Amino acid sequence: MEPIKRPGGRSARVRDAVRQATLAELAEKGYGGLTVENVAERSGVHKTTVYRRWGSVEGLISDALELAREEPWPIPDTGTVEGDLRGVARLVQSGFADPEEGPVSSAFVAAAMQSPDAAAALHGFFQARHEQSALVVRRAVDRGELPGTVDAHELIRAAVAPIYYRLFVTHEPVTEADADRAADAALAAARAGVL
Repeated sequence: MEPIKRPGGRSARVRDAVRQATLAELAEKGYGGLTVENVAERSGVHKTTVYRRWGSVEGLISDALELAREEPWPIPDTGTVEGDLRGVARLVQSGFADPEEGPVSSAFVAAAMQSPDAAAALHGFFQARHEQSALVVRRAVDRGELPGTVDAHELIRAAVAPIYYRLFVTHEPVTEADADRAADAALAAARAGVL
């Protein structure tokens, strides 16, 4: 007789403990300071288990991103496309400005620049966020604020790309005004038929 597999259980608790430890280590030490040994110690999971299941730091990051991809994102609903796009851009801006969330998000980007596995996981994470955020564009099309030909994913990318450029290319601070300007420029491009 086959043993009955229980949803959750010990395996889910181990995964959650390791994920929480990974996020805490990233917040404190960044990608460069992340080690399997420290995650194992912080999580209370034996390091051989962590190595067997996740294999490496990249495996830990990939798993954390995979789980984060499934979490809902608070999509703005202001009643206008301008307000909604600004809200999406401000979510990105404020996430990186947050003292706990910001270092983790930055570490994910740093890991993706150095690891193909982490890059693939980050790509999947962004695909999920773009799909969730595309709702603001679809609502705008339904309200007649945008043409039905606009590419929702491209509009979202265009609205947040300047934030990432400032953070990771030029290493400039990003304010709410910067986020609003990025959203407004993307909206102007969409209305002009560029997107």
